[in-house]
Amino acid sequence: MKETAEKLASAMAASKQTVVFTGAGMSTESGLPDFRSSNGLWGKYRPEDLASVDALNRNFENFAAFYRQRIATLGEVRPNKGHLILAEWEKRGLVAAIVTQNVDGLHHSAGSQTVHELHGTLREVRCQQCGMVRPAASYADQTACERCGGHMRPAVVLFGEMLPENALSDSIDLASSCSLFLVLGSSLTVSPANLLPERAKRNGASLFIVNNTPTHLDRIADGVAHAPIGEMLSAVDDLLS
Repeated sequence: MKETAEKLASAMAASKQTVVFTGAGMSTESGLPDFRSSNGLWGKYRPEDLASVDALNRNFENFAAFYRQRIATLGEVRPNKGHLILAEWEKRGLVAAIVTQNVDGLHHSAGSQTVHELHGTLREVRCQQCGMVRPAASYADQTACERCGGHMRPAVVLFGEMLPENALSDSIDLASSCSLFLVLGSSLTVSPANLLPERAKRNGASLFIVNNTPTHLDRIADGVAHAPIGEMLSAVDDLLS
């Protein structure tokens, strides 16, 4: 890890534009269960089946119960060391933007300003029918829209939906123009988000990957660490200070 930390610190110091890409591993270090952890409804159904457009339209009771549980879990977690370091790096001009697959809003809670949420956010719910938005905490007591009576749903991308056009377009532009692309806590198996690191590398950026397990892009990365994100970023931060 030490060698990769030194290489990453050197690359960041020289980088004109660093983009950070985060996945589930970023959030699990805050104690947030992985999407596919099994308990309650999750043990009876595949999460992919509950977190879908079909479940929203055909099985709303279970859909709402699944997301009430996920939203309640968010109230129990806080940004971890890695989130806080990234927010501080943005203030210091070391990070230009964060692109995230996560829907927990922890980057925003940590103080990061430029965050592109590819899969939406669990911090808000909106009416599927009229589009009215309200805070997610209200979902515990009310899953119907008070304006039109439609189903309220989290402002996340469900299975069967496209990624938000603006977030995806901005992320592609960032990957195409950055000089350093840093992957944190993603297995890089979900498309099309997993195409961003390859795009960055193809356009001349340095690529670094920090993830607990190997990814299929480790072979083309300039540095790889199978280590906790918080520890890795702390080591790099010490070198940059």
